[in-house]
Amino acid sequence: MNLLLLEDGDFVAADRVVLSGRRLKHLHEVHRAEAGDSLRVGRLNGPMGRGQLLTLSTDEAELQVELDQPPPAKLPLTLLLALPRPKMLRRVLQTVSAMGVPRLILLNSYRVEKSFWQTPFLEPAAIREQLVLGLEQARDTVLPEVLIEKRFKPFVEDRLPQLSAGSLGLVGHPGPYPACPRAVDGPVTLAIGPEGGWIAYEVEKLQAAGLAPVQLGERILRVETAVSALLARLF
Repeated sequence: MNLLLLEDGDFVAADRVVLSGRRLKHLHEVHRAEAGDSLRVGRLNGPMGRGQLLTLSTDEAELQVELDQPPPAKLPLTLLLALPRPKMLRRVLQTVSAMGVPRLILLNSYRVEKSFWQTPFLEPAAIREQLVLGLEQARDTVLPEVLIEKRFKPFVEDRLPQLSAGSLGLVGHPGPYPACPRAVDGPVTLAIGPEGGWIAYEVEKLQAAGLAPVQLGERILRVETAVSALLARLF
């Protein structure tokens, strides 16, 4: 936890917060904090700054905070991601949040197993938990927007062209395609498929919506690795 993330319910005054639970445990066991320590803090979906630890007990911690810094800028990106397997989904959500993706769309694909859509990790509270962990890691405060689209064809045909308008549209997909561009200057809409890649029909539909296939080489990467590699290369 590189940033102590504060929620509205933590505030007992404009500049005072009281913490318990997971964050209190982290202060004790990881930070080994003591009264008087200065910590990096940020208000969820708000500014960042410093917090001085006033009191620390086994039940709660009280801090005086000064929030006077903006959070880091987000990437100019909309990320479309074929729904990963549940265990990987949690890691991907943390990665997406930590790397500054402002909007993530979880999309169905032919190779996405139907059982994946039944996972409790898709519950709003479970998604939020992983996004918060990513923010704490990266020292950011602004939660990404996460949308769920269970029907591939209607979304790609009816909504994607408008959503990607004015951006560089790309589909990450292994094959005889141009290499993924580097250091792009401008907004990007990027689609990343499941472990086995998009099927040919899906690639054609994404192309028709304005997204051009690009590749990272001959190696087939795990979804979480492909996300990190493509974002690092693009931005």
